Amino acid sequence: MAVQINPSILSADFARLADEARAVHGADWLHVDVMDNHFVPNLTLGVPVVESLARATDTPLDCHLMMTDPDRWAPQYVEAGAGSVTFHAEAAAAPVRLAREIRAKGARASMALKPATPIEPYEDLLPELDMLLIMTVEPGFGGQAFLDIMLPKIRRTRELIGKHGLDLWLQVDGGVSAATIERCAEAGADVFVAGSAVYGADDPEAAVRALRTQAEEATGTAGWACAH
Repeated sequence: MAVQINPSILSADFARLADEARAVHGADWLHVDVMDNHFVPNLTLGVPVVESLARATDTPLDCHLMMTDPDRWAPQYVEAGAGSVTFHAEAAAAPVRLAREIRAKGARASMALKPATPIEPYEDLLPELDMLLIMTVEPGFGGQAFLDIMLPKIRRTRELIGKHGLDLWLQVDGGVSAATIERCAEAGADVFVAGSAVYGADDPEAAVRALRTQAEEATGTAGWACAH
C-alpha cells in the first residue's frame, strides 16, 4: 500500500485547532490523541472536540484512544466523526468484539501496542483489524525520543502480516521525524504519525511532503515491500 503521513494534533496549538488542521493540507489523516489521565498520565480532549474537528476539516480523523475502558467509549468516537479508531490492547476487555463494533459503525478498527507489549500473542486477532499501531515511545506525551528497540518489533509484525496475506496497515507513533522515518519504513511501517516534526516546522504542509518523500524512497528499497 501507499505511504501515509498522519500529523498529530497533540503537537498543534490547541487554541487554533481548526487552523492547524487546515495547515496540513495534503496529509492522509489527522491523528487525534485522546488521553484520559488514567491509562496514561495526561489529559487531552474528548468527543466534543472530535465532533468539532470533523466539521472543520475534510482530512479524515484517526483517533488514538489512550484510555481505560475503550470498549465503552470507542463507538462514540465513530459517531463523533472519526474515520479510524485505535484502542489499546492493554486496555480493551474484548478486543475482537470491539474491533467488530467499530467496523460495523463504519470506521476502520485499529489496535495499539505499548512498547513492552509483544505482537505475538495477538497474531490470531490481526484479521479482525484494519490497522495495527506500534508505539515507538511510551504513550502519554508528545516530543519524546524515538525508541530504536522497537524496530525489531515492527519487522516481526510486518512478517506476520505477510504470513497471513493481510491488507493491514502498520502504523508507528512516537518520535517519528526526518531522522527516524526511513528506519521505520525499512522495518515495515507504512503509516507514520508525526507530531513535532510537522507542527514544529515553519511550513507544516512542506514537512508532510518531505516526510512522505523520505518514507516512499525507503519503502521502495525495503525487502518487505519488494517481496510484494
